[in-house]
Amino acid sequence: MVDTTGAVWRKSSHSGPDGNCVEVAFLLSGNVAVRDTKDRGDGPILAFAPGEWDAFVSEVTGGVLRRF
Repeated sequence: MVDTTGAVWRKSSHSGPDGNCVEVAFLLSGNVAVRDTKDRGDGPILAFAPGEWDAFVSEVTGGVLRRF
């Protein structure tokens, strides 16, 4: 279970109004949480350790995940 108490959730300013967005929060624990904007209440949350988050962002921005 991820403790998101006090989390400040952010989504991209490039996100449209149609609800197909994700939000990211940098937690007090140092971990990073990601959730779907449609499931803000009790929906699932992906949690990344700092190194895992850095690797994920590197893969996404490097184009490695484009095949998905």
